[in-house]
Amino acid sequence: MDPEMQKMKEVVLVYLDRSGGLQKFVHDCKKYNDSKQSYAVYRFIISINLSDIAELDATLGNYILHNPLQAAQIFQSVCFVAIKTLSLIEQLQTEAQISILLKPTYLPPLPSYVLSLSAYPFNYTSQRFYMSEGIVIAMGTVTKYTQGARFLCTEETCPFSEGFRCIRVHCPGATESATVRTDFVCSLCSSPLQEDMKFRVLGDKQIVEMIDAKILNALKGYSNDKSHFRIQAFTVFLRDELANKMTIGNHYRIIGIPACVQNGLQATACIEVSSVQLYKPNGPSFVSDNFKYLLSLTSSSCWRFTAILANIFASQVVPPGTYNTLKLAILLSLVQTCEKENADYLDLLIVTSDTLITDRLLNYSLCLLPRGIRHPPSSEIFPSVSKDKYGTGSASIQACSAVLAKGGICYIGDLSSYKKDKLELLQSVLESRTTTVFIPGKKYGEEADQQVTVSVQTNFWSFVDVDSSSKKHIQKENFLIGQMDVSLIPVNLVDGFGLLIYNELPSCRLSSPVVHHILKRAINPEAMLYKVSQQFRTQDYEEFILFARNLHVELSSEAESLIQGYYLASRRVRRDSIHGSTLSASALKILISLSKAHAKLSLRQTVLEEDAVIAVLLLESSLTLKHGTSALCVAPNPVFPFDLTDENSLQQRDVYLMQCHHQLLKFIAAYSPGIHINSNEE
Repeated sequence: MDPEMQKMKEVVLVYLDRSGGLQKFVHDCKKYNDSKQSYAVYRFIISINLSDIAELDATLGNYILHNPLQAAQIFQSVCFVAIKTLSLIEQLQTEAQISILLKPTYLPPLPSYVLSLSAYPFNYTSQRFYMSEGIVIAMGTVTKYTQGARFLCTEETCPFSEGFRCIRVHCPGATESATVRTDFVCSLCSSPLQEDMKFRVLGDKQIVEMIDAKILNALKGYSNDKSHFRIQAFTVFLRDELANKMTIGNHYRIIGIPACVQNGLQATACIEVSSVQLYKPNGPSFVSDNFKYLLSLTSSSCWRFTAILANIFASQVVPPGTYNTLKLAILLSLVQTCEKENADYLDLLIVTSDTLITDRLLNYSLCLLPRGIRHPPSSEIFPSVSKDKYGTGSASIQACSAVLAKGGICYIGDLSSYKKDKLELLQSVLESRTTTVFIPGKKYGEEADQQVTVSVQTNFWSFVDVDSSSKKHIQKENFLIGQMDVSLIPVNLVDGFGLLIYNELPSCRLSSPVVHHILKRAINPEAMLYKVSQQFRTQDYEEFILFARNLHVELSSEAESLIQGYYLASRRVRRDSIHGSTLSASALKILISLSKAHAKLSLRQTVLEEDAVIAVLLLESSLTLKHGTSALCVAPNPVFPFDLTDENSLQQRDVYLMQCHHQLLKFIAAYSPGIHINSNEE
């Protein structure tokens, strides 16, 4: 035997003993032995820590990295000797029956071990371990594949006509026909081989499609990134214990061996995965110095900082001081994005007669998040099912805009452009935050139908053109004070959105700056039109929002009492004799979400009464648009009743909001007397 090979086998035994792998191996052997059943293949998984192996023997470490299939044979030989020496599996006859899967816990953080389909050259023939990452865009159902099979020679006098000498074992990237088919011949006498079916070992297989995370930049409605890159999806095979370890829409890092699968005349690059890890990028741990300075300047008021943020936001798209209510709602929705289950969602439905400006503003805002998706009308909003393209005939669930926007924003454009069935599905998703994909078994080769539930963890943005709404529908005559005609959209769907915002055109005094801004941007798109655009850049807002949305905030008892008091009072006030309360059950969740969002936007970790006041004013304004005014009777634009031009206007706004707070306390005391709220008499 080669001395170097003998040395590597000794190192393998030492490593297994020191790492605890030998103990696990003995335990796995015991399960096989206790079953008293003979298998064609006995499968073992061995976890590999490359640092520990390299310290014992650098040659073996290099062998595992660059020749993993040959390295597995070394482990196979050691394991066979161990089984025979310790009599661990009585049924085992030959070394060929042992299948070893090496699973490295990590790879060296070097460029040569990173695989990307958007970079050249793509070396899929080396059959060594690579690390790759991407987003899951399609998932097939779990099907069966052959782990291993026993073949016997058809010539009775041949020694290979009995025993376990001819064993076929699945190799990374191999198709089913490479393991099991009818044209194999005996290596000893060249007679045909025949499979002994009762010894076939089956395992689970799942085909997944992933794509580079750069695809998210291509799906945004607006981007400052002018670079060009090539994006191609790649196929991932999850087998056995890794099946169903991925979720559609999630971002993963994988370790595996690339291969090329031939399907007819078409070759497909794929990766046989050995390790899957959910990838969660860390957000920034800071905000820019300009934001810190602004926060210190406005520390005397809980309302000024967010007011100025909204006032100067998106100065690349609209002049500062315009569309403040809409911009504040956008910022609140942006910081209420995360990938947690049961998160506080904040969806926006904008009613506007200026769809161009609204669309530009929403497109711009999408780019402040890693996952801001502009839904293309030609594709599906929610997951769909199709046959996989690898000839198996099984079902494959395709991702969609809503799933790709996981933990971010899905902007679906003009709501009135969708048909009734799409709107009904959207309403269902807004209520449950899940969607169900139906897979007919007969069509996809399964015995029974399946239903797969997909979680939808994103905020939805949309708008309705009031001009088109009035043209398509005859307006009702019995409108209440403050109520707006959105009869083009089903009432339950409008209620499904957290906030209904009326984005009215600026006043005559402000319309001139908007026109000047549009003309100047058309002449010179790259120009910085305002000094504030240089002080608070788009990148600064990106870092700010990513930092703010990761803040963990808690409701103070005062804010909680104010929210509950307003909710109960509104349910009593907003009633009719036929339908009962017109306030939806989700209104309380929306109030809490708005309050938490305002606290995050203020860079606080405690929700104060002042945050709750802003939340109440925004929701009451939304309810007024839907159902008309109530006894609380807020102004048409309650959060920004006048223009913010200097410190005096900020002070004037603070006084106004304090009056709103006092008016809110009186409203709660009158219509929800059971709620105790501490109020300071001044």
